[in-house]
Amino acid sequence: MIERKGRRASMLVAGAFGALLFAVACSKDSSAPAVAVGRTLPAGSTTSTFPGADKPGEWNQPGRDWANTRFSPLDGITTANVANLKVAWTFSTGVLNGHEGQPLVVGSTMYVTTPWPNITYALDLADAHAPAKWAFAPPTAAASKGEACCDVVNRGAVYSNGKIIWNLLDGHTVAVDAVTGKQLWMTTLADINKGETMTMAPFAVKNKVFVGVSGAEMGIRGWIAALDISDGHVVWKAYSTGPDKDVLIGPNFKPYYAFMRGKDLGVTTWPSDQWKIGGASVWGWVTYDPETNLLFYGTGNPGAWNPDLRPGDNLWSMAIFARDPDTGEAKWAYQMTPHDMWDYDGINENIVADIPIDGQTRKVLLHAERNGFAYVIDRTNGQVINAQPFVFTNWATGIDLNTGRPNRVPEKETRQGVTIRNICPSSTGGKDQQPTAFSSRTGLWYIPATNDCMDYEGTAVSYIAGTPYLGADVRMYAGPGGNRGEFIAWDPGHGRKVWGIKENFPVWSGVLVTAGDVAFYGTMDGWFKAVDARTGTPLWSFKTGSGIIGNPIAYTGPDGKEYVAILTGVGGWMGAIVSANLSPDDPTAALGATGASPDLKKYVAPGGMLFVFGL
Repeated sequence: MIERKGRRASMLVAGAFGALLFAVACSKDSSAPAVAVGRTLPAGSTTSTFPGADKPGEWNQPGRDWANTRFSPLDGITTANVANLKVAWTFSTGVLNGHEGQPLVVGSTMYVTTPWPNITYALDLADAHAPAKWAFAPPTAAASKGEACCDVVNRGAVYSNGKIIWNLLDGHTVAVDAVTGKQLWMTTLADINKGETMTMAPFAVKNKVFVGVSGAEMGIRGWIAALDISDGHVVWKAYSTGPDKDVLIGPNFKPYYAFMRGKDLGVTTWPSDQWKIGGASVWGWVTYDPETNLLFYGTGNPGAWNPDLRPGDNLWSMAIFARDPDTGEAKWAYQMTPHDMWDYDGINENIVADIPIDGQTRKVLLHAERNGFAYVIDRTNGQVINAQPFVFTNWATGIDLNTGRPNRVPEKETRQGVTIRNICPSSTGGKDQQPTAFSSRTGLWYIPATNDCMDYEGTAVSYIAGTPYLGADVRMYAGPGGNRGEFIAWDPGHGRKVWGIKENFPVWSGVLVTAGDVAFYGTMDGWFKAVDARTGTPLWSFKTGSGIIGNPIAYTGPDGKEYVAILTGVGGWMGAIVSANLSPDDPTAALGATGASPDLKKYVAPGGMLFVFGL
C-alpha cells in the first residue's frame, strides 16, 4: 500500500481500498512509427496558452481553456525529471462511486467535486495538513441515483466571476462563493421523474454558464441551457429535437451538408412523435472559440436503442452544434452518425485548434467520436476535412467527405429480433466521454481509446416515464489483439496514428499534456502514467488504490513548483462492475459493459481519492 501523506479528509472513507499491485504491460504499437510531427517551440517556452486560461498555473475550466485543449504551459516537470515524481499529498473524498471529473485550481485553493451526493471541497494548497477551507454538500435527492444511466458520476465544476458552479445529479445547478463556500444561487433545470439527471461539468464564458441534461436511456428529450452567472436564471434553452423554434434554428443556420438543410428536420426525420422521447441528451463537454464567437457541443444517442422504432436520420441526435453563446442561435451543425444503430452517442469533446493541412493553416475542431472515427472539422462551417478510424472499426468503411455521411456496412446494421455479431467498436465507442488533449508544441492529439467489439440485438420496448427505455440486448468483448485499450498520439493534419501504447483495459481517463512535453493518463486498473509526448516512451508510473477514470491537471503551487493532480475512483459505465458490485457472470449487465471487463474486480476496488504529485 502507498503511504498516506499530508491532508486527511474531513469525513471517513466509506470503504476499504484494497489495492492489488498487478503489473501491467505497456507495449508500444510496433505498427506505428515512434516519431513526432508538428511544430516545436523554443526550450522553456510557455506561450501556448489558449484564450480562457490566462493564468498558466491555474485550472479554472474543466478543460483548462475555452478550447478544451487540456494543455498546460507549465514546463517544470519534463521528460528529463518526471521519473522523480513523488506523492506530495492525498485527499479522500469519502465517496466510492466513479470519479470522472477533474479538480480546479484558483489561486492557492483547489476545488474537488464528488459523485453523488455532489459535495465540493475547497482545499488549501498552502498547507497540506490543514482541514478543508470549506465543504458544501447541497441537498441532492437520493431518488436521482435510480434514474442515472451509468453510475452516479459528476464531471466536475467550473470557476467564473468569483463563483464555483457545478451540477447536481437531481437536476440542479448550484453556485457558491469561491472564498466562503456560501450558496449564491441554485436553479432547478431537470425533472428526475422523467428520467432527467445532470452529470456534465458546466462551462462558463461571457457571463454565462452552459449546462445540459443526461438521460437518453430513459426516453428524455435532450437540451442545453445558458444560465446568467450572476443569479442563475435561464437566458436561453435549446432542445436537441423538435421544431426549429425549439432547437433555436433560424435563417442564419447554414449546415455545410445538404442532408441537414430543411425545415423542422428535428421532427420530420423521426416517425410520428418519437422525437419527444428521442434522447439526444447533452452530457459531455462544451467548447468556445472567441474568434468566431461560437459555442460547440455534441448531442447524444437517439432513443430507443432499437433502430426499428425510429426510421430516419433522427436529427438532431448524434450531432455537433455551433451556436451563438449570447442568443443560443444555431449557426451550423454536423451529424456524425445518422440513424444511429449502435448507441455511438455524439457528446465527446471538441477541441479548437489551428493546424497546418495541405500547406495552409485551417481553423478546426478535433472530435474523436464514439463511432471510431477521428474527425477534423472546419469550425467556421462544419465541413469535414478528414475523418479516419483511430481504432478497429467495421460498421463503416469510411466517411464520404462530399456528403458528410458514413459509408455503412449493411452486414453490421442492427435490427429487432436479429443478433448482429462482431460490431466494432462497441457501444462504449472507440472513445467515450474521457477527454483528449492537444499540444500546440508537438502538433499531436492524444486520444484515450477503447478496443472493444459487440453483439447487438434490437428488442421490443415501450416508453414509461422515468424508467429505462432501451430496446437492445448488447454483449461486449475485447477487440482484435485482445488489448481492451490504447493510448494514442494522432496527427490530425494527416489523419494518422503516430504511436500507440496498448493497455489491458479501456483507457477511461482523460489526458493532460504539458509544455514539458509530458503526457499523463490513467488506467482502469489503477496506474497513473507519464510518457514522452513526442515519442510515447514510458517515463513514470504510480499504482493507486482504485481505478482511474478521472482527468489529470497541472498547476503551480504556492511554493512556485509544478504539481500534477488526478482523481481516482473506478466506476462510470465501463467500471460499473466494480462501483455497483455487478456479477461478472452476466455479460449484459451495465448495458453490456460488464462483458467487456469481467475481470476488473481482480485488479481494483471502489475508491475515491485525490492524488497530488510533485518533484
